[in-house]
Amino acid sequence: MDRRFFLQGLGMVAGSQLLLGCQSRNQAVLVVEILTRSVPPQLIGKFRSDSKLSVEVNLKSSVEDLFLKLQNWQQLAASSNKQESSKMPSPLRLVSLGDAWLLPAIQQKLIQPLPVDQLTRWADLPPRWQQLVQRDDKGQLAPKGDIWGAPYRWGATLIAYRRDKFKALGWQPTDWADLWRPELQGRISLLNQGREVIGLTLKKRSKSYNTENPEAVTDLLKDLKALNHQVKFYDSQHYLEPLILGDSWVAVGWSTDIFAAMAQEPEIAVVMPQAGTALWADLWVQAQSTVAPSVAQAASQWINFWWDSTVAKDLSRFTQGLSPFARVEQLTDKTQQLLVENLQSFERSEFLTPLSAPSLKQYQRLWQQMRTTA
Repeated sequence: MDRRFFLQGLGMVAGSQLLLGCQSRNQAVLVVEILTRSVPPQLIGKFRSDSKLSVEVNLKSSVEDLFLKLQNWQQLAASSNKQESSKMPSPLRLVSLGDAWLLPAIQQKLIQPLPVDQLTRWADLPPRWQQLVQRDDKGQLAPKGDIWGAPYRWGATLIAYRRDKFKALGWQPTDWADLWRPELQGRISLLNQGREVIGLTLKKRSKSYNTENPEAVTDLLKDLKALNHQVKFYDSQHYLEPLILGDSWVAVGWSTDIFAAMAQEPEIAVVMPQAGTALWADLWVQAQSTVAPSVAQAASQWINFWWDSTVAKDLSRFTQGLSPFARVEQLTDKTQQLLVENLQSFERSEFLTPLSAPSLKQYQRLWQQMRTTA
């Protein structure tokens, strides 16, 4: 299958559930909720054909909607338990959830651990992804904790810029420190995310995105205020439109968004900061439920399918995300290759992991102070 075939399917699936071969909820053994355009429908069809399972796949437009679905299922289960006579057997349910949502999902008891003995490639999963999903029952990182999610694709926070605007400047951005250069005053869009913005400023200073005591970092607030002076606007949804139109010169954003924008506007280029950046991962998580062991194995079948070498390669080649099992030599897209080919930048990069409550308050204070003009 070629790239055009896959991408046509991605566009069509947003408007047609029929391509996914959805089954009646009463017949489905497995119900999967995914983010629109995140996986090729052709691969979902391949899973259905290979596994012979009855699978219902539903699309959601945002990660927030996926999290709400988990909450709604929990409420329905609680209501059903109170009405014994109306209890109906429920299918096994899986949801695609961003790693940032793993903490509240565990704390609210919306999901349950995955059985490691049924995950055929767990031992092959790179350590940083294993560490990301091994948590205690409070959602905190725990080296020997349960496995609460199965990473199937990932990306990073990158710097996108317009080649045409930088020709006159005679240089191109390569690292976070470039965002402070005077030529870019009022030309930058940043994500409206405190952890991301404060994190990249810490990274500029060779610190971690997950610094526990950021207020103790010398002159950090001074750097943040100087960066704020450079910013045209903050936004986490429409931050690339001005870059496409040429109203801004630089945008900091997520790789999946940027790669899609590059397909629309050839003047947009991208760089992975040399100091390292923030990583993110999408995970398969299992909603809390009680099902027969024979049915429970359907969840592992789904996860193992996406971890298969051939499927991982196709997912990486034909979507904007990368499988944690993908190898550089399998990637034909130069923009995707930059995420992993610069090993130093990749090794310096990190996931945004849970922080203590006092530490989070420090980030919130800095985020507010940064954008206060006084």
